[in-house]
Amino acid sequence: MIGGQRKERPIPATEHAIQIVDAGRTVHNREKRVPKPGPYQILVEMEACGICFSDTKLLHAFTGHPRKSEVLSGLPPEVLAGIPSYVPGPLPTVPGHEPVGYIVAVGDRVRRHRVGERCLIQTDYRHLPTKAANAAFGYNFEGGLQEYVLLDERMIIEPGTDERFLIPVGAEPSASAVALVEPWACVEASYVYRERQGLLSGGRLLVVADAGHSVTGLETLFESARPAQLTALVADAAQRRAIEATGLRVTSAVDLAGVASQGFDDIVYFGADAATIEVLQDRLAFRGLIDIVTGGTSIDRPVAVDVGRVHYDLTRWTGTTGAFPTDGYAAIPADGEVRAGDRMGVIGAAGPMGLMHVVRAASAGWKNLSIAGIDIDDARLEHLERAAGPIARLRGVELTVANSRTGEVAPGFSYVALMVPAPALVGQAVTLAGSGCRINIFAGFATGTRAEVDLDRYIERHCYFLGTSGSGIADMKAVLRKVEGGELDTNISLDAVCGFEGVADALAAVEGRTASGKIMVYPSLPDLGLVRLSELDELYPTVAAALDGGRWTKAAEEELLRVAGGPGAPE
Repeated sequence: MIGGQRKERPIPATEHAIQIVDAGRTVHNREKRVPKPGPYQILVEMEACGICFSDTKLLHAFTGHPRKSEVLSGLPPEVLAGIPSYVPGPLPTVPGHEPVGYIVAVGDRVRRHRVGERCLIQTDYRHLPTKAANAAFGYNFEGGLQEYVLLDERMIIEPGTDERFLIPVGAEPSASAVALVEPWACVEASYVYRERQGLLSGGRLLVVADAGHSVTGLETLFESARPAQLTALVADAAQRRAIEATGLRVTSAVDLAGVASQGFDDIVYFGADAATIEVLQDRLAFRGLIDIVTGGTSIDRPVAVDVGRVHYDLTRWTGTTGAFPTDGYAAIPADGEVRAGDRMGVIGAAGPMGLMHVVRAASAGWKNLSIAGIDIDDARLEHLERAAGPIARLRGVELTVANSRTGEVAPGFSYVALMVPAPALVGQAVTLAGSGCRINIFAGFATGTRAEVDLDRYIERHCYFLGTSGSGIADMKAVLRKVEGGELDTNISLDAVCGFEGVADALAAVEGRTASGKIMVYPSLPDLGLVRLSELDELYPTVAAALDGGRWTKAAEEELLRVAGGPGAPE
């Protein structure tokens, strides 16, 4: 395949593939069998696939990764058993969830897909739950770091919308530009995700009140939405009467140990005890929200906040220094979008995802926006300024870069985006926050990771933790439209290229944060090692000549496939 045009060739019996076979162990399998599609199945030839930091998490966790476990519902067991690429538990898997490819074969009962289509692949199967997450391409279903991948049409049609997970794309963009839509879509999703700004109607509510705190304002809270169930843990009869005055049937709890784990959509806590807050957060359901009503008192110490659940379970934190829970809900933004006039700080800005956040914000057209790119590596900060600086200046955005290891970063940000999965940096983000600061925890902390947070400052300044994982079909289509319309060149985030022989080095570079951008794997060049774009002058001068000011291009991709050889190169 070259330049978005597939060179016809017979489908071989075996293929090259990268497989994770155990925790910490990958192999380059040169003779993996190419599966033949069953009646409902689709075979896709991979054009390109990006490397993601999440691939390193799967590598180290393997069977311990929540997306490597068995699918619990959404497809019958007999259907799952008939999909050769379904590899839960200890079965070897092929990583890679940033792919683009061509459909080369379909079964006779496939209705929505056809041979010859070029497709961007949405890889997050939220309709197929596992015990602690959901199924995903590149995890418990084999991913894109192989020459051919098998999919089943019954698993790649989104319930409720009837949308395809294989999104058709035209021949014009380079394979790298299309493959990079996936990480850019994850960035997009983190800004456009709609936040819940009130009590969940028909949900489960837990109200907890400490001694000395009045229970007030629940009637007002219930005006826009009423829970189906209300559980109360209170200290005195007056607090209980205030809850019963709402007219809802109240179930009493004797103590926190008797409160069901992770089951509440909303928790309203009238109090300020750090230990209580730490226990209460574990009682939140998926997408649950805790509202801390301190009533003018102070929390006695920093609180260990589960920032992994903010990212993966979409749990949310709000609060008020006053006495009315409605004030906490009123502080919740509609979404995670940047606003005109924001002073934005991106922590870890010089890495691959940080660059995307900076470019997205700088390109959005917000007036009076300033962005501080914060990192600890001067060379990568220089790369960030070279890549994003011209875009910022064109849009009238003030972009500065700062090395937080060698200099001070002034507080007062109204938006902070965090790329680095270091718990201490979450606490630092709150320290740097100004009034009304949105703190986008983009770094993929594992569930259960706790960060020490000054919640007094967080609540007083009306801060709000945001966090999303992955992207949806709509997010990918939104970014793809920008790519195909010429509004966005996702190749701005590309730092290096390789074939399968370079994947081990690529994973090490991603994990060690030595790459200034994304790394793209070309399956048709299995023996190509890791090559940074800055090295092309020496190794592949004709490819280097096709770069645009150091940026990867479609012409450079075509030339690499030509000179580096492989089945996809032209005659």
